[in-house]
Amino acid sequence: MQLDLLLVNATVRTMDPARPRASSLGVHGGRIVVLDDPGVPAAETVDLGGATVLPGFVDAHCHTTWFGLGLAEVDLSECTSLDRLYEALERGMAAKPRDEEWLMATGFYPATVGGALPDIDVLDRITGSTPLFVRHTSGHAAVVNSEALRRAGVLTPGTPDPVGGRVVRDDAGRATGLVEETAQAMVQELFRPYPLGKIVAALDRATARYAAEGITTFAEAGIGGGWIGHNPAELLAYQRAREEGALHARAQVMPVLDVLHEIGGLGDGSARGLDLGLRTGFGDDELVLGPVKVFVDGSLLGETAAVTEAFCGSGHSTGYFQENPEQMAAAVREAYRAGWSVAAHAIGDRAIDFAIDVITGCQDAHGRRRFPNRIEHASITRPDQLARLAAAGICVTPQIGFLRPMAVQFRRLLGPQRTDWTYRGRSFLDAGVRIAGSSDRPVADGDVLRSVQAWTDRLDGDGRRFGPAAERLDVMEALAAYTSEAAAALGMADRIGSLAIGKQADLVVLEQDPVEVHRRGESVEHIGVRATWRGGRLTHRAG
Repeated sequence: MQLDLLLVNATVRTMDPARPRASSLGVHGGRIVVLDDPGVPAAETVDLGGATVLPGFVDAHCHTTWFGLGLAEVDLSECTSLDRLYEALERGMAAKPRDEEWLMATGFYPATVGGALPDIDVLDRITGSTPLFVRHTSGHAAVVNSEALRRAGVLTPGTPDPVGGRVVRDDAGRATGLVEETAQAMVQELFRPYPLGKIVAALDRATARYAAEGITTFAEAGIGGGWIGHNPAELLAYQRAREEGALHARAQVMPVLDVLHEIGGLGDGSARGLDLGLRTGFGDDELVLGPVKVFVDGSLLGETAAVTEAFCGSGHSTGYFQENPEQMAAAVREAYRAGWSVAAHAIGDRAIDFAIDVITGCQDAHGRRRFPNRIEHASITRPDQLARLAAAGICVTPQIGFLRPMAVQFRRLLGPQRTDWTYRGRSFLDAGVRIAGSSDRPVADGDVLRSVQAWTDRLDGDGRRFGPAAERLDVMEALAAYTSEAAAALGMADRIGSLAIGKQADLVVLEQDPVEVHRRGESVEHIGVRATWRGGRLTHRAG
């Protein structure tokens, strides 16, 4: 047999406990077929000169279409004052193509501009009759101008808010331009659905960036509907991207609960799904349906997460659920009965209580799934919730990358006790809860090695440690979160996540060994990605 690819003179960290190290790796037909056998003939042999090979990284929760669209929109992430934000929007207006009706911007984070919101009167002067949509970096709010509000029919004082959302108004009842949670959809429906070709282009841009960072698999956390979706046929855009060679990583996509509908043919009892009985697991190694995405609550920064104790200094706000809890629970049970695993977005501890209750009830009634049930974010997790998560086998996807840009805000909103419960690490593992590494990109930076470093030091942007030092992970545990553990959370551990005979040849080649770099007391985030292969096919080479 002649191999397609042979990597030699390498430090191979397999993330497979049965065989943790190797010095060479051979690929045939997209799969790993030999380890530690550098003499096998190969069509291509690459001498890595001692570089380190790891399984391709897995981002278990991100928003790839949103990220890719944002790469072509006005970027506000570097604006450090409102004046600079206004200047960026003015440049965006000057550069806007004539055939683009809306001015779209992304990356707005109030803390970077002094905590203030843009003045709607200034936005109106900049944009005139052009409608504006500025996405908050959390994704749970947006800032719009008067023209957008007028077109949405919510400019008039007294217009009722939708369930699970709010059009923020001043004391006189005038809209400020801030729309929260489900209220965003009232504006978004004016420019959605995005054309499928535009989504394909966004996926091309986004997943090319993933490949450059060593990411070979990702889970798209919400398609098809709700405020997070872009087109009712969004899965078709993924299929087209794959066919056109524009999908540079494996994709597991989560339809939002909103797009599921009542289906028959499953016997007694109501069930909610997609036509023909499609459910979690339909697809293949390249593109597969994941769990159904359920938005239980909102965001921590927006104080819309559902918490049991009020946010500090917020006038006794405890956030809110995105939908009537009883109706939401019933819909989840119907989806689970139809074969869907559940990925419940739950940030506040009150939302986590709800998610655990509903998921355990579903499992008790219908058994556990091959694709594990998950709680997305699990941001504020009380000590008493750890054992319940472990007993139910629920995976969590906390985003450690939030700490550097957002930790100051978290401390202000939560106080010292709840800060210790926020974005846990070690206590999850000690309780037996699986951590799936994820970014929530573009809400936060998606660079995996930067997140690995953050798990080991838990430092904020000022160099202060967030929460107890005991919550830190060691470097191998952090790497596992983005390889073997994330693959297991996606129900794909039999195919990806470790480098073993028969598994997909998803590989990232790093300039240095993260374990050795960490041992020297240096940061792993500065390690360069030399190359990425997905299924034995090169998707990125540095330079």
